[in-house]
Amino acid sequence: MLVPEWLLHGGRFMVALSLGILFIAASVQAQKPAAADLIFFNGRIWTVDEAMPEAQALAVQNGRIMAVGSSAEVRALAGPSTRIVDLAGRMLMPGFIDNHVHFINSGLQLLGIELRSAASEAEFTRRIAEYAAKYPGRWITGGDWDHESWPGAREPHRGLIDAVTPATPVFVNRLDGHMALANSVALRLAGIDRNTPDPPGGEIVHDPSTGEPTGLLKDEAMNAVYAVIPASSEAERLEGAAAAMDLARRCGVTSIQDVGSVEDLQTYQTLLERGELSVRVDCRIPLSQYKLFADAGIRAHFGGDMLRIGSLKAFADGSLGSTTALFFESYEGSTSRGLPMDIVLDGRMEQWALAADKAKLQLSVHAIGDSANSLMLDIFERCVRENPAWDRRFRLEHAQHIAAKDIPRFARLGVIASAQPFHAIDDGRWAHKRIGEKRCHEAYPFRSFLDQGVHLCFGTDWSVAPLNPLLGIYAAVTRRTLDGSHPDGWIPEQKISVAEAIACYTLNSAYASYDERSKGRLVKGYLADLVVLSGDLFAIPPEKIREVQVDLTVLDGRVIFERTGGETIPSR
Repeated sequence: MLVPEWLLHGGRFMVALSLGILFIAASVQAQKPAAADLIFFNGRIWTVDEAMPEAQALAVQNGRIMAVGSSAEVRALAGPSTRIVDLAGRMLMPGFIDNHVHFINSGLQLLGIELRSAASEAEFTRRIAEYAAKYPGRWITGGDWDHESWPGAREPHRGLIDAVTPATPVFVNRLDGHMALANSVALRLAGIDRNTPDPPGGEIVHDPSTGEPTGLLKDEAMNAVYAVIPASSEAERLEGAAAAMDLARRCGVTSIQDVGSVEDLQTYQTLLERGELSVRVDCRIPLSQYKLFADAGIRAHFGGDMLRIGSLKAFADGSLGSTTALFFESYEGSTSRGLPMDIVLDGRMEQWALAADKAKLQLSVHAIGDSANSLMLDIFERCVRENPAWDRRFRLEHAQHIAAKDIPRFARLGVIASAQPFHAIDDGRWAHKRIGEKRCHEAYPFRSFLDQGVHLCFGTDWSVAPLNPLLGIYAAVTRRTLDGSHPDGWIPEQKISVAEAIACYTLNSAYASYDERSKGRLVKGYLADLVVLSGDLFAIPPEKIREVQVDLTVLDGRVIFERTGGETIPSR
């Protein structure tokens, strides 16, 4: 039987229509995004994004931020397996990026002796005696003592510990890392006696009445003892890294810029291979080893999202607390202006800096005194003048005491002020004794940096200061010293706002490591590194910021810490 022509054509039409409907349905299904892994709503979502500073909700998918917007549009992305977090008025913000840590060494210190909280000479001695009795013969190192917290604030001497450590070598450092105390056993092993000359850039402190070493060694003089301390094993370094990462999770720190070593880099690589690295690392090795990177063709910002290299660290001077920071004028009651490092004195700093910059490696130089900062700006200026142009992002680590004439130079040269605000409320207790009231007004000039267009970023310098970033935000916003003597702020004209301090701890720190296009703010497509705080930093009095806790830490879209009960951030 012949099929009528009209029916044949109609059948083809129906088949085509059916296929078209199926195709459209399949396309709609394909275009519908998969469900979010995490959704946050009902709190202050602070994005650090100028285009949209706040949002009602945020979704995470596959390690990236999926959406930032209204509660209705974001919650529509939920699926059966989505975890939905009701912030209940709490604050969600980008994970903290710490611009300056000594991560693995500080982790090892968590496993060792703790002297920072020792409030007197007697407590200092007792803790060392107890540790020596528990681990007879083992080197006692680290500690982070602070003699400014002791009655009388006298610098320690080996007489405090020799009697309780007759066979145990001791070399415990001041919290700033620029002065350490050795007992007689350690001095003997290092070959230091009354006739040992000061090395360039260092000082062996002597008793004025006997001429014998007191045990205090400053900056480059410490190297003689470090040279005889047994190196940590890889197993010990991994244990220290694990302790450090555990603390970082609880502090909401999702990225660090580490002042490390080649050995640290190897440890991070091991953790990365094992899938155990729970913090993003920008690892800096000493400037003296710049050829390792330069000869391999490595440039700034080399690596992946979890581990990067290409930045180099050097020291221009010492510290204020150890009276080794380099100033234009002498310390109060002294003829000393501080100690420039030996590589500054013999010209290696400038030579290495020029060569490393030419190889497109980022320079990160410790400079605390006004003269040290000015000297480094001179060297950076020479790099710009003599080497080909590139995206340098010079960094001055700490940038604590800046002559007014030099702040515009930071801006003009694009130098990043890599500061640690907790130091301000610590040093503010006693800085006037070192440099007088007038020079104190040039200390930690955060407001001046921002007002003059300087890139300012924040961190902790852990273990010199606690790893808790909220203490840094508190310090930058209030400038209340730790002893309570400046309730309105130490040098209050240099206070900055909560929003500015948060940006310094997130997006600005991301910029300092060339990562501002992938982290540091809550924007669709950025890495899902987040932190939930127990309180809203914008809604509480500034002096209450230090009481806020980290409730939740998210790295790469995964919850890596969740606070339960009354747990608080550790003080170390």
